[in-house]
Amino acid sequence: MDGKQQTQQPQIQPCRYKVGKTLGAGSYSVVKECVHIDTGRYYAAKVINKRLMAGREHMVRNEIAVLKKVSMGHQNILTLVDYFETMNNLYLVTDLALGGELFDRICRKGSYYESDAADLIRATLSAVAYLHDHGIVHRDLKPENLLFRTPEDNADLLIADFGLSRIMDEEQFHVLTTTCGTPGYMAPEIFKKTGHGKPVDLWALGVITYFLLCGYTPFDRDSDFEEMQAILNADYSFTPVEYWRGVSSNAKDFIRRCLTIDHTKRITAHEALQHAFVAAEEPTDGAGENLLPTIKKNFNARRTLHAAIDTVRAINKLREASHLMDGARSKEPGRGAAPRSDGNGTRKDDSGISLGKEDSGYGTQHDTDVVMGNTTAAPALSSVPASLQPGNQANKVIQTSKGLWSAPTSNR
Repeated sequence: MDGKQQTQQPQIQPCRYKVGKTLGAGSYSVVKECVHIDTGRYYAAKVINKRLMAGREHMVRNEIAVLKKVSMGHQNILTLVDYFETMNNLYLVTDLALGGELFDRICRKGSYYESDAADLIRATLSAVAYLHDHGIVHRDLKPENLLFRTPEDNADLLIADFGLSRIMDEEQFHVLTTTCGTPGYMAPEIFKKTGHGKPVDLWALGVITYFLLCGYTPFDRDSDFEEMQAILNADYSFTPVEYWRGVSSNAKDFIRRCLTIDHTKRITAHEALQHAFVAAEEPTDGAGENLLPTIKKNFNARRTLHAAIDTVRAINKLREASHLMDGARSKEPGRGAAPRSDGNGTRKDDSGISLGKEDSGYGTQHDTDVVMGNTTAAPALSSVPASLQPGNQANKVIQTSKGLWSAPTSNR
């Protein structure tokens, strides 16, 4: 057989990292603290189970392509340090963000003012503008994906989790049509599937800004369908008035400019950086009020409410399952049918508008997100797939062949 036709064998080499405690967990991956054996430097390793990701390798390949393109280019973007694979797992090694999530940091502060929110949005916008200048749309901006590099007060805020990001070829421009993201932060055009691009990140920033100023999201509703309808109609308001009395008119105008239904009229990242809310040294009005008590009260109240709603939904699902089992035994049609599906796992309401996949792997639901910070989301060892557990022999070697990591020629 000709040597050129022989299959290239993987290059085997000793592992250069040791993994430590689990920092967070998602449907297909866990995030672990790791240390480089030679340098002693600490990083975060996103450990992705190959078996669970079978058929979705393009998502990992895409995340790597995005991170390689922007890593080290902006102080507010998480840096990809290394990537490799073992027999069972894929590893993405990134900066170790020890400062925790955005909202957790806010809640630990003794005080919090509108100018603080403006500083956070300015840093995020700067990174988003950099991404957009390099043809990248993030598509999953939300507070959980904004992390602090260190616990220090002046630590950099980092945009993380590029699993849903896309590189858009400006020379052969195409719009994106896949439903993705976290429902409460998704722009109308994503639900409509009419094509979307960079403006979806500005919509998400509008939702984040609203949240950072009051403690709840603008389209918060009792069901996914009601939330989607509110987003499609931009049905939100700055109420109750007492919660917004300490917020400036500039901040409200900034939110309105971001939450514009027509994406062609929505503010761009560079325009947003020039907006008075972000560019001003101090808010023009309402600057002196400490927003923290209101934000914490609203956040905790809605968390309690949604926990109660989730409990009721779980009880109803159990009842429906019981009815279905009873119906199956008596050969009667099942009751309590689930929402229609298009065969690909995408739910649809009666209007035919997609509500998002039940479990896309990188989170259209909160419990699928990988949280990088000390959190109770870290699973017990017994619940972690065997291939992810410390000491597994399959993780002793690294296969550094191309395979998964090589993007298909057609996508270059």
